[in-house]
Amino acid sequence: MEDINLHFNGDIHAITSANNLLSAIIDNHIYHGNELDIKTVTWKRCVDLNDRQLRVVDTGLSKERKIVPRTDGFDISVASEIMAIFCLAEDLLDLKRRISNIVIGYNSKNEPITVKMLKAEEALTILLKDAFNPNLVQTLEHTPAIIHGGPFANIAHGCNSIVATKLSLKLSDYVVTEAGFGADLGAEKFLDIKCRKIKKVPDVVVCVATIKALKYHGGMPKEDIEKEDLEALKRGMHNLLKHIDNLKNKFGIQTIVAINRYNHDTDKEINYLQEVLNKENIEMSLVESWGKGSDGAIDLANKVVVLSDKQNNFKYAYELDSNIKDKIQKICKNIYGAETIEFSEKAIEDMKIIEKLGYSNLPICIAKTQYSFSDDPKNLECKEPFSIQINELVLRAGAEFIVVMAGNIMTMPGLPKVPASENMKINEKGEITGIF
Repeated sequence: MEDINLHFNGDIHAITSANNLLSAIIDNHIYHGNELDIKTVTWKRCVDLNDRQLRVVDTGLSKERKIVPRTDGFDISVASEIMAIFCLAEDLLDLKRRISNIVIGYNSKNEPITVKMLKAEEALTILLKDAFNPNLVQTLEHTPAIIHGGPFANIAHGCNSIVATKLSLKLSDYVVTEAGFGADLGAEKFLDIKCRKIKKVPDVVVCVATIKALKYHGGMPKEDIEKEDLEALKRGMHNLLKHIDNLKNKFGIQTIVAINRYNHDTDKEINYLQEVLNKENIEMSLVESWGKGSDGAIDLANKVVVLSDKQNNFKYAYELDSNIKDKIQKICKNIYGAETIEFSEKAIEDMKIIEKLGYSNLPICIAKTQYSFSDDPKNLECKEPFSIQINELVLRAGAEFIVVMAGNIMTMPGLPKVPASENMKINEKGEITGIF
């Protein structure tokens, strides 16, 4: 586990290097005469760390002749368009094609400048050549697993690589894949972005929840979360039922709820949850694999197998030929449950530019907090009608989707007051503790 969560074959390092090589090539091109007339650079450097100090930086301050100072910024590596391309490319040539289509900025006529114009796609692809091969690992019980790619679902599209998924489908009768964060983010992007590319949809969706999290969404303070509280659980059920409605009714996919059981979950809480889900005609399974391994998830596996034989009535949240604004509104209203959507002046201007460039038919990737259906991480219950604020749109021509920035979401996170690093230890034998 430590190896997977540290450098893990250098995949993310390769993505970071490719991203930052492109930055160096852009600035080098400007330094040596700027033949492409690059006026505005939209491409950011990246680093695989949470470092809020790098969100906005001034670069090129050495005062050397011909170096042009610029206000710039860093994204976290998992938010890089290179990561998105890496996960959505079907093969090495498709990877190179997508990289060549990246828009890195605009000239003085507001025309897009691409990687292809910089003749950089070959070098960037070479850096990613080995990383593009999926990683075969194993669970503690020696079950094979493939881990490849890692875009976060709150600031990126949240799915593992297409090549890993296709490889898995060739190797096994049943494949389980994760779509990160809440179903309003991970599942929506998996279905509306990845499934369009792979031309395949899941037979079953497993919606994972905990009673602890449901009580938290019902307004229960964290310090009391282990205490029995049926009223908080009742209030928090609204959150789970909205996710279920999205998956089962909006997307039309067979859905089961997996409850990761904690020792402090009471029989009353479990029975109440079961009663509510029974009324909704939704299967539920108590999962104890954290303590019991695969024995703790046999019930879930059996129920998934049965559900996978039932028919789905799948439909996307929006059609690609709808205009950009309509697609954003359909996600915000139908999936998030927002009453209204407010577009900033910048967002409207960004939308016009993207449409003018001919990219209005791309899927939408909304960057939004994972803590709430709204764009406010503190609005856990979403009891009152809420609005989603759209601040900016970013064209990702290589990844072939449009990133939509909602609320105060950042593509470079920061560390908490007590970072996890404070609890990590390594001994004289190189044995590591405290990462988990």
